[in-house]
Amino acid sequence: MEIGAKIRRLRITNQMTQEELADRAELSKGFISQIENDLTSPSISTLVDILQCLGTDLKGFFSDSEDKQIVFKQKDYFSKTDDELKNTIEWVVPNAQKNAMEPIRMTLLPGGKSLEDQPHEGEEFGYVVKGCLDVHIGNECHRVKAGESFYFESNRKHYVVNVGKSEAQVIWVSTPPSF
Repeated sequence: MEIGAKIRRLRITNQMTQEELADRAELSKGFISQIENDLTSPSISTLVDILQCLGTDLKGFFSDSEDKQIVFKQKDYFSKTDDELKNTIEWVVPNAQKNAMEPIRMTLLPGGKSLEDQPHEGEEFGYVVKGCLDVHIGNECHRVKAGESFYFESNRKHYVVNVGKSEAQVIWVSTPPSF
């Protein structure tokens, strides 16, 4: 954890200048600058004073020690192609298995399909970006076209099939993660 960078973010969030923080914590502006640039480390009592001025405490400051990634770019994605099923799955939020939901982007060639998912607890949501899919849920089949979405409880076997003559693409979110 970069303590200085986190103090800087808190200071900016609180709309304070280094000078204002220094005055409130009874420190010099230069010392605050050195801390924010990780050129020096404050003592615990000085850190407590700084954090109090920033509206937090040691527990709050260190409990969020792992900054969670908010934006994911194409380079972050992980993908897997299944030639037999004629599909490619892209995990658009890496390591989403630890989250409450798991979004993927699935691209299916004509005739391509997803694996048949066994009944499980949870829910499924999908948005068809392009193409046309049949969504099979138990003994039911529902046609879903580009611009349309589907949503169902995962308590029956389910899978999708590209029934069109061109590539289909769906954004699919499963909770809990199951892909």
